[in-house]
Amino acid sequence: MARIWAGTDIGKTHHHCVVLDAEGRRLLSRRVLNDEPELLALLADVLALDEDVVWAVDVADGMAALWINIVLAHGQQLVYIPGLAVNRASAGYRGGGKTDAKDAAVIADQARMRRDLTVLRPDEEHAVELRILTGRRADLSADRTRRINRLRGQLASIFPALERILDLGNLGPLILLTGYQTPAALRRTGRSRLATWLRNRKVRGAEALAQAAVEAAERQHTTVPGEKIAAQVVHTLAKEVMGLGEQIAGIDKLVAARFREHRLAEVIASMPGIGPLLGAEFLAATAG
Repeated sequence: MARIWAGTDIGKTHHHCVVLDAEGRRLLSRRVLNDEPELLALLADVLALDEDVVWAVDVADGMAALWINIVLAHGQQLVYIPGLAVNRASAGYRGGGKTDAKDAAVIADQARMRRDLTVLRPDEEHAVELRILTGRRADLSADRTRRINRLRGQLASIFPALERILDLGNLGPLILLTGYQTPAALRRTGRSRLATWLRNRKVRGAEALAQAAVEAAERQHTTVPGEKIAAQVVHTLAKEVMGLGEQIAGIDKLVAARFREHRLAEVIASMPGIGPLLGAEFLAATAG
């Protein structure tokens, strides 16, 4: 049974640590820089109060990584209480408003009273790499979705018939938009030459895509204001979406390779519906 509890409210540049005893009395309250010398000094000062400590944090990765690894490297017991649980619990404590010191005290007190908190352990290097890669992939996917939405909006403003028929999640329509963005340009090119242009760029179903694009162009003969600049923006956005798709494909290869090297990969992949990406996310979420 621990004799003191040290709760740390995690911040980007600074953390705040509060230490409580078994009666809930505050023994220490300190704001520290998220820097190794400062954190080591805090660790030493808390251990000087009592060596039987349970440490608690409200963030389990990212900006808390240095502090977590320092605590674990010194053989300390560390538990995790989610930030949402801290926010809900803080309503039951005296004092209005939200401060780092109050949150740190709530974290420490929750660690003192609860026995259902997750115990953190040192991460496997493999799991950390998968967490970084899957996090990066999620960011790229979100960026790609945002750009596709912008591309749809911009194309619909000048050529709604074409926007309606294109599946911009596929590569072929994006390649089409890098060369042709307006009804007049498609009509001048014609179906046959457009199909050849698409085939030369290895677009699947080039003939069907060319036919659909030219038919859309035949339904619009009105030039809207700002069409020239909007067409340039459509071209740029299509290129950006393609570039993001290439980056995601590259990340997918890295994720699959690193996942297959993990000792549990064969077992995880044997479960129905779990491939390298989902398996990698599972390993990242569970620290391996």
